[in-house]
Amino acid sequence: MEYIVVKGGTKLYGEVNTSGAKNAALPILFAALLAEGEHHFHNVPLLRDITSTERLLHHLNCQTTREGTNLCIRTSPPKDYTAPYELVSQMRASILCLGPLLAKYGEARVSLPGGCAIGSRPINLHIEPLKLMGAEIAIEKGYVIAHLPAKRLSGAHILFENTTVGGTENIMMAASLAEGTTVLENAAREPEIVDLAAYLKKMGAHIEGEGSNVITIEGVESLKPAEHTIVPDRIEAGTLLIAGAITGGQVRVENCVPADIQALIDKLQESGFTITSGENWVEIAAGSAGHGVDIHTIPHPGFPTDLQAQFMALMTQCEGASVITESIFENRFMHVQELMRLGADISLNARVAVVRGHPGKLEGAEVMATDLRASASLVLAGLVANGDTKINRVYHLDRGYEKLEEKLAGLGAIIERRK
Repeated sequence: MEYIVVKGGTKLYGEVNTSGAKNAALPILFAALLAEGEHHFHNVPLLRDITSTERLLHHLNCQTTREGTNLCIRTSPPKDYTAPYELVSQMRASILCLGPLLAKYGEARVSLPGGCAIGSRPINLHIEPLKLMGAEIAIEKGYVIAHLPAKRLSGAHILFENTTVGGTENIMMAASLAEGTTVLENAAREPEIVDLAAYLKKMGAHIEGEGSNVITIEGVESLKPAEHTIVPDRIEAGTLLIAGAITGGQVRVENCVPADIQALIDKLQESGFTITSGENWVEIAAGSAGHGVDIHTIPHPGFPTDLQAQFMALMTQCEGASVITESIFENRFMHVQELMRLGADISLNARVAVVRGHPGKLEGAEVMATDLRASASLVLAGLVANGDTKINRVYHLDRGYEKLEEKLAGLGAIIERRK
C-alpha cells in the first residue's frame, strides 16, 4: 500500500498552480445525465473521486474520453437506472445522480452513499424535496428507489431545514427539467453551486440567484450538451497557502480565486501573516509568522470545514492558543489524535478543540490518514516536524488532491510517495 514520507524543516518557496475543483467537477459531470450527446469539460482534475464518477457514468451507459485535463462525456439512455452499491460506496457524491436520473428518465435506483467517515450527512435533504416535486421514493435494502408517476417533476417551494451543498445541487439539476418554477430557500452559496448553475445555464436551464440563499429555477422541457471549464479548487488553493505559512516560506498560489478563500485569508491576516493577492493569485510573504486565532466552521462564505484540519496543523506552530469549533460535521476531528502523535498540544471536547502552539516542537512519526482533509493536515504537519513523518492510507489524499506531493516538492519540500 502506498504511503508518503515527509522530511521536515524546509521552507517552501516559489509558485504553484491550483487544479480544477473536485467539488465543482463532480455535480457538473453528473449534470451530463440531463442531456444526451457530447459534453466537453476542461480543467477536470485527475482524482480518485473523478475516476469513481466516470465508472458510475460508464455503468449508466455513458462513454468518457480524457486528454490531460479535458474530459468528454457522451451520454446515452441508460440500460437500467441503478447506481449499484459497489460503485456508490466508494464516493458519497454518487447520490448526485439521483436528481438527474429521476428528472430525465422518471426513475432511479441509487445505493445509499459511502465516502469519508467524518459524520452523518443525511440524504433526507435530497429525498424530501424530490417528494415535494412529485416523486415517489422509498428506501429498500440499502437503496433509494425513486419513481415519477407523472411525465415530469413539478416545481415546488423548498425550504432546506439545514444548508446542504449536495442537496442544493441535486435539486437544482432535477428542477431544471421540472414543469414550473422551483424556489430553493436556505440554499447553499458555495462557489461550486455557482459553477454548476453556470453549466446548467449553458445547457439551456433558467436559473437565478445562485450564490445567494434563494435560488429560483424555471424548468424547461429539454436541455442540450455544452462545453465548460471547471473553476479552480479553493480548498487546494487554501491548503497550498497554508503550506507556505506553516513553513515560514514564500508561496504564490496561481490559478485560483482569492475571493473564494477570503475567510481563510482573513484568519491568516488576523493571525499576523502577510498576504497579498490579485485577480487570480494569492501569496504569503516570506518569514511572516502567526499567533493563535480562533475559527468556527460555518457554511460559505464562512470558514470552510474542508480547511479546518489544515488550519489546525498551522495553529500547532503559532504562538499562543487557538480554539477551533467544528459546527458542520460531528466527527471531523479524527486528525487530532494523529497530530498528537507528532507532539501537537491539543485538547478535545466534542466539537471544540483547543490548540496550544509550540513552534518547532513537532517530531516526525508514523501516522494514519483517516479522511481526505485529515490526510492533508498530516502532510502539512510533516513539513515542519523534526525528522521523517510517514503518512499511511494516502488513498484518502488522492480522492481530492491532484499530485499534492509533486506540487510541494516543486516548492522545495522533501517529500516522496513510496510503496
